[in-house]
Amino acid sequence: MLISSSTWAQLGMDNMSNLMNGDEQHGHMIGGGTNHFSWGRDTTSKSEEDIPIGMFVWKLEERLGNIIPAEIDTMPHHYQNTNLTSGFNGQYNHLGNLGSPRLSRLFMDRNFTNDQFLFVQPYDFFYTTPNNFLFTNTKSPITNLSYHSCGSQENGEDRVRAYFATNINKKAGIGFKFDYVYGRGYYINQANSCFNGSLYGYYLGERYNMHAWFSSNHMKMGENGGIEDDTYITDPESFGQTFTSRDIPTVLSETWNRNDDQTYYLTQRYNWGLYREMEDPDSLKIEIPSDEELLKGLGDSLRTAVMADSIRLHHTVDSLREKFIAENEGEKEFVPVTSLIHTVKIRNLRHSNYAYDVPENYYTNHYYGNPDMVKDRSHAFSAKNTIGLALREGFNKWAKAGLTAFASHEYRHFTLPGVDNLGLNTREVYRENNLSVGGELSKTMGSMIHYNANGEIVVSGEDAGQFELDGKADLNLKLFKDTVQLAVHAYVKNLNPSFYYRHYHSQHTWWDNTNLDKELRTRIEGTLDIPQTKSRLRVGVENVSNYTYFATEKTPYSLEDNTKTGYSNNIAVRQASGNTQIFSAILNQNFKYGILHWDNEIAYQKTSNGDVLPLPDLSVYSNLYLIFRIAKVLRVELGADVRYFTEYYAPDYAPSIGQFTTQDSKTRIKIGNYPVCNVYANLHLKHCRLYAAVNHVNASSGNAFLAPHYPINPLNFNFGLSWNFFN
Repeated sequence: MLISSSTWAQLGMDNMSNLMNGDEQHGHMIGGGTNHFSWGRDTTSKSEEDIPIGMFVWKLEERLGNIIPAEIDTMPHHYQNTNLTSGFNGQYNHLGNLGSPRLSRLFMDRNFTNDQFLFVQPYDFFYTTPNNFLFTNTKSPITNLSYHSCGSQENGEDRVRAYFATNINKKAGIGFKFDYVYGRGYYINQANSCFNGSLYGYYLGERYNMHAWFSSNHMKMGENGGIEDDTYITDPESFGQTFTSRDIPTVLSETWNRNDDQTYYLTQRYNWGLYREMEDPDSLKIEIPSDEELLKGLGDSLRTAVMADSIRLHHTVDSLREKFIAENEGEKEFVPVTSLIHTVKIRNLRHSNYAYDVPENYYTNHYYGNPDMVKDRSHAFSAKNTIGLALREGFNKWAKAGLTAFASHEYRHFTLPGVDNLGLNTREVYRENNLSVGGELSKTMGSMIHYNANGEIVVSGEDAGQFELDGKADLNLKLFKDTVQLAVHAYVKNLNPSFYYRHYHSQHTWWDNTNLDKELRTRIEGTLDIPQTKSRLRVGVENVSNYTYFATEKTPYSLEDNTKTGYSNNIAVRQASGNTQIFSAILNQNFKYGILHWDNEIAYQKTSNGDVLPLPDLSVYSNLYLIFRIAKVLRVELGADVRYFTEYYAPDYAPSIGQFTTQDSKTRIKIGNYPVCNVYANLHLKHCRLYAAVNHVNASSGNAFLAPHYPINPLNFNFGLSWNFFN
């Protein structure tokens, strides 16, 4: 389903039981799609029948805590790509190593939230937010363990994940997630490690609902600045000798970026409403017996006495009828009419940049401290409270939509390095407050039309005048045995650039931009989904005024032998004057003939200003594979896929701030026009999924980069395993 749904909070735990039992009618009513209940379970042996298996998973709309039904990752198809930093369809640029910073080449898929702590944004492959976390209601405790590995002890990549969920009772559950990524790196000086631990609990009663979530993240990235000479990749034969990837020299060594993040999230609501009798189908409705049948329950002598007195007979029949109705009264359901909502989110964040061997002239500027040793830290803290009052959808036949009004207050605290009048390092503190109000109108019930429109404006504080208007709608029409969906999404956002665009201080990078204008974004996009032909077309247009971005600035200097020119580095914040337009069309078309499958994604994009917002004109992903079974129980998928994009001046990467930037025109280069091919085998047996893959099988000389000067990993063997346990 395209839109956020608040239906779940209205349905209560009785409907959750229906969903867990595989009630497709309720499942489609809530989510508009198919839900997975058994984590990929194919068969049930006799010994397993004693363990009830079934679950329902959902995500949260972060601001108001609305529940959004979700699908759990159980499918063996595409499993070989779940651990690729480049994404399922290879649509991300990144630095090569597992879990390294990344940026989508598909503009419409980029997440343009106004997150004040932008240092974690490039780690979205790993980093989880409250609105992306899966909550689970399960019939029996479930544990999922997964492991991914490639390479050797010298250059390999490993990832271990564990997820556990259990119910306390029908209304409450708890669970946790553990995720650890360690990439040594196929190229030197780029080892990275990421750790996440998340805990959650929920209670979903008739009147009171609550979700609590805590997550702690540690992300450490070794920064090598890219390789010294691209010729090692584009024309290795010119060196007259063979180099392994770890023999190739890199620009930086002993340099790291580190991000630590702790997030505390709580959303709760209290529902006022009414009880009404659940309507049974006509075939199950109880008919009230006739007067004669009611009197048959009396003894013969009593029945004779009652029938002799007409007044007594009238009162006795009424009494027997009321008793029958009371004894056979149907179940009642609670229908929420109004909800009081409270959400609080607290974040504690720290960004650090360390370097102990800085090359001479690598940085253009130096503001304080030892130029050969970098040790910069910035700290951020935020606390946001939201109060909402909702008039619920569907409490009577006239309530065709839900209406919510809300108000939010956010406090932000930042600490940056500073310099006093004597040139000594100090700490500078920035405090910001914002008060905003908004509303939401949504229709999530029914099967044909759904919509959601919401808006918010900051009425006072640092971001006063900032506003967001967002609308989504979908129309679902039956076509043969499938449903064709036409979805539309549009928004207008007038956003104050986030704090670190306005202020950032470090030994070699420094800015205080107090005159940045608000960035105005306007987008409209439509999606046509036709399951009958396995087609999906998505077309969108966006206009951005005052586009705000990071730019690399190169300053030339002469090397010691005066035969070459070197370039020092500085990072600046810029705003594009005027408007920048982006057009995007993405077609997904899949084919099937017997056991042969062919899946394709073709994306065409055009930007009106490639200097400030570079995009490849064409991106392609194609996957050709066979699916068959062995002994009717082992599902096998054998295939090969390829990802490709046309040449363009791709964003550079700045190790000093851990962000993607535009390239300097004096030294910019193009990457692309280089296909990357993988071959793989996926196996699925009962509760176990595993894969083996050889990635970059076509490794050879060429423009094998996903970011300027950061080569794609050479040919490598990958293995992955996922196992579900029910107990």
